[in-house]
Amino acid sequence: MIKIIVGTNRKNSLSYKIASMYQENLSTFGADSEILKLEDLPHDFAFSALYENNGKNEAYNDFHQKVKEGNKFVFIVPEYNGSFPGILKSFIDGMTYPNSFRNKKCALVGISSGIGGGGIALSHLTDIFHYLGMHVLALKPKLAKIEENMSDNLLTNRLYKELLHTQAEMLINF
Repeated sequence: MIKIIVGTNRKNSLSYKIASMYQENLSTFGADSEILKLEDLPHDFAFSALYENNGKNEAYNDFHQKVKEGNKFVFIVPEYNGSFPGILKSFIDGMTYPNSFRNKKCALVGISSGIGGGGIALSHLTDIFHYLGMHVLALKPKLAKIEENMSDNLLTNRLYKELLHTQAEMLINF
């Protein structure tokens, strides 16, 4: 099963809407997937589940187990202040090192309100995943000016839809 990680803990995020669309793409290829929202992490996990508290927060342990069970991932990554959200970095830091991501595969999708589409954020995240031994799919759609390319919570940009569809197919065969 492919795990789709919503890379923000913001409620009602555009990242979640893109994740839902991505899940539909995967299902057209017959691939099972599960969306994991960082907003569902325990609010205090950075203090109650990391470092010397590893394994002590049951809610975080359940989330962690779902991630460990995955072999392929999709990360929907919004751009925050020129990079990716801190909650995503804390989430990654809480995973068992290095085995949670080593020799697994992922696809990255960047979204931004600006013109970059989250390219710098994806670059930062790619470096981290390479360090952890994760294989990152080369095609990384960068969905710029995301609000202008959506209507009624759906993508209106044909190129963006095609890129997500193509990447989903590539991930399945990766």
